[in-house]
Amino acid sequence: MGALDRLIGIFNALLRLAEIDSGLRRAGFKTVDLVALVADTAELYGPAAEARGLSFTLETAPGLTADGDPSLLAQAVGNLLDNAIKYTPSGGNIRLGLVRDGANGVAITVTDTGPGLTEEERGRATDRFYRGDSSRSAAEGVGLGLSLVAAIAKLHGGSLRLEDHMPEQTPRGLRAVLALPAPAC
Repeated sequence: MGALDRLIGIFNALLRLAEIDSGLRRAGFKTVDLVALVADTAELYGPAAEARGLSFTLETAPGLTADGDPSLLAQAVGNLLDNAIKYTPSGGNIRLGLVRDGANGVAITVTDTGPGLTEEERGRATDRFYRGDSSRSAAEGVGLGLSLVAAIAKLHGGSLRLEDHMPEQTPRGLRAVLALPAPAC
């Protein structure tokens, strides 16, 4: 990627964050079929994972929906998968899941067997332009992906949680949980 393309990408991401922060995107909310959304996203990212020598699986519960902007939700899931693919070493595993989250919500999860994040890094990972020590040299990026996911979650009345996937092992892996409220009846 050239310097100009990278600069344009940063500018577009900042514009999207400003648009999300203003709340303007809520006007286009509709009921989103999350099963179809995660299946489409898996179809798009699965080949990239396989090309890097990663095992990629999709697990969904049927009939789950949320009120939201389908393109923003797809971008959020795509950002989480992109990070998992970048940071999981060859031979590792990535799982995209969609499950009921308690009585009143749904969760889209991306788990990997990569290096994970320290507690300090998890606390700062959604800050704009933050890049952890391992990401500074390992992969492209400017530190906007997770802040964009967190902003999308907030716009949808949800949250982004970053957790150790395998806390007792090294590497710990990462479990990213995009929690969304169930649609209003």
